[in-house]
Amino acid sequence: MLHDRVLVRQETGEGERRSGGGILIPATAAVGRRLAWAEVVAVGQNVRTVEPGDRVLFDPEDRAEVEVRGIAYSLMRERDLHAVAADRFEGSEDSTGLYL
Repeated sequence: MLHDRVLVRQETGEGERRSGGGILIPATAAVGRRLAWAEVVAVGQNVRTVEPGDRVLFDPEDRAEVEVRGIAYSLMRERDLHAVAADRFEGSEDSTGLYL
C-alpha cells in the first residue's frame, strides 16, 4: 500500500435484512444513500488513524474496487473514512470505542 491509501474488505450484507422493528426488507428494495462498515486489511505508510483489523465507516459510492486472489476489496484514501471502531479506543474511561 502506498501513501495514505486504505484497503478494506466490506462485510457482505447484500441480501434481505431486517429493520430495527423486525420488518423484513428485500434485497431489491431501494434505499437512500447509506454508509457501510468494512474491515481494514492493509494501510499505506502515511496512514495515521487506522490499523489493520479496525472497522471503518465509509461511503460505498466513493470507492475503487479491486480483486486480489478472488476476494473483492475497496481501495480509498484515509480522508474518505467517516469513523473508526477499534478495541484500542475502548481503554480510556470516557471512550465509546469510536473515533469520529
